[in-house]
Amino acid sequence: MNQELEIIRDQQQEVWNKFSAGWKKWDTLTMDFLKPVGDEMIRLLSPKNNDMVLDIASGTGEPGLTIAAMLTNGKVTLTDLSADMLEIARQNGVDRGIKNIETLVCDVSELPFEDNTFDIISCRFGFMFFPDMQLAAKEMARVLKPGGKVATSVWSIPEKNFWITASMGVIQKNMDIPAPPSGAPGMFRCAKAGMMSDLFKEAGLTDISEKEIAGKMNCGTTDTYWNLMTDIAAPVVAALSKADQAMKDKIKAEVYAAINQKYPDGNVIIDSSAIVVYAQKK
Repeated sequence: MNQELEIIRDQQQEVWNKFSAGWKKWDTLTMDFLKPVGDEMIRLLSPKNNDMVLDIASGTGEPGLTIAAMLTNGKVTLTDLSADMLEIARQNGVDRGIKNIETLVCDVSELPFEDNTFDIISCRFGFMFFPDMQLAAKEMARVLKPGGKVATSVWSIPEKNFWITASMGVIQKNMDIPAPPSGAPGMFRCAKAGMMSDLFKEAGLTDISEKEIAGKMNCGTTDTYWNLMTDIAAPVVAALSKADQAMKDKIKAEVYAAINQKYPDGNVIIDSSAIVVYAQKK
């Protein structure tokens, strides 16, 4: 990876460590929100009892922990850039009595494993943040055994993900937020249909498929939504940090208005859409 991409990676590591406390606080809600995607990935991967599994961008541990609980003789290696996130994952494993896991801080672009090591690779909502996605795909293919399987997920288009656009849309309307460079890491970087399939194909993987999976963020109240987003959503927090108090109050009021208009009964359950991508190695 070139120096510019290494800088991006190091910045991401700092951000994920910074926001780890928020992810721990909201772990129950966010894992419930993301569960349908993880379930589809696991269905496609169909783990076997003695599989060696690599979970990339593990965050607080899913879907790696659920996969580990399915294995009698296999093992799951949970990896992430953030040591603080992996500590949460480790503790979640302890709390659930899952012992066949290990955690390792590493960069997906330089996986510290021999060729043909893993039967399965899972990566839920990591790809769109990888500085060099092609290198990441090639590294996954390298460490996957022949006949091995990989499943990943990315967010679909903004129009199908009101849970993020409800806040970021208001922020962008009220503040002069510079547009990121084309192809820069971000939430919707991989939303175009077929993009992930092309990356996997270029990495030498086969039997590639894509499937859209709907989800629901069950916030319950507008307050919960706002508190969640200002605890875990780095782009939201970064933008608000540059606003004065009057602007912060205006943005909050407009986000509340947008949520309350969409959910007039006060039951805030927000739709989402993701793409699950599956591939195999010959």
